[in-house]
Amino acid sequence: TFKYGKIDWLESNNEYWLMRDAWLRTEFNITTGPKLHEMDKIKYKSAMKAYYEKAGLPVARYHLVEGLEDALEFAHTVGYPVVVKPDNGVGANNTYKLRCDDDVRWFIDTKDDNVYIMEEFVNGYVQTYDGIVDSQGNVLFESGNITPHSLMDIVNDGGDSVYYLVKEIPEKVRQAGLATIESFGVKSRFVHLEFFILNEDQEGLGKKGDVLGLEVNMRPAGGFTPEMYNYSQETDVYKIWADMIAFDYNTKNIGNHHYCGFYGRRDGKHFKLDDYEVMKSTVLRWSCGAVSPMPCPAPWQTRCTLPTSTPKRK
Repeated sequence: TFKYGKIDWLESNNEYWLMRDAWLRTEFNITTGPKLHEMDKIKYKSAMKAYYEKAGLPVARYHLVEGLEDALEFAHTVGYPVVVKPDNGVGANNTYKLRCDDDVRWFIDTKDDNVYIMEEFVNGYVQTYDGIVDSQGNVLFESGNITPHSLMDIVNDGGDSVYYLVKEIPEKVRQAGLATIESFGVKSRFVHLEFFILNEDQEGLGKKGDVLGLEVNMRPAGGFTPEMYNYSQETDVYKIWADMIAFDYNTKNIGNHHYCGFYGRRDGKHFKLDDYEVMKSTVLRWSCGAVSPMPCPAPWQTRCTLPTSTPKRK
């Protein structure tokens, strides 16, 4: 900074680097993102719950595990199954559903030295509210996905990863997302906020269809999701994010909304059709006359808005 002047912005948009980002902002007094003293509510699942409750959302009861005795006491209080995971963790790594006392004993005997949070089990699916937020807390772009199968089960059971972007965000999820952004004081960043939608009435939590707070991620959703945002709304989230930094508003049009799905097939499994055969069997003929084994990647840049025909499967 002595040679080149004050640093205006530092952002990795990567969960692994969020703490280092905050440390660098603190050291160099970069004011356009969270510093170290603001990171607990962003990184620790136990700390997130108070901010979800501040947003008016119920959360699962929880306990920070110290040993076998207190873990069993909590499990007996809320009833089995319970879920355990690192209080500061990413995805579903080291996340387990414990169904009985013996499972709890196994967990205590085999866990690493990280702090673990134990929660009551929620019978629901995960829906997210994702967005790009300006310096005043206004949302410049919004989307969201549904994960129909538990990520915890996918990781532990070796299943295939499946999720999809919704065409329109349900209003109750949108309102929960906006309230969460306000509660956490989100400014000038991408967010990926996770919520449970109850599959059935659950005592102490709510009625079927109610929205519960789960976890916040102060960065974009991972994997191919940013490209899926672009396809699903005929836009460019990279440009919107850059506009947010440069101008604090969006100059990029957002087009028609579409569903966009992801199916990740796990290595080491034998599938009836290989990747090439799957693509070949889903060839689409677009209105411009082009034939593609995949959906048109940029229909808003051409006249390819809808396929005119889909070949019949044999």
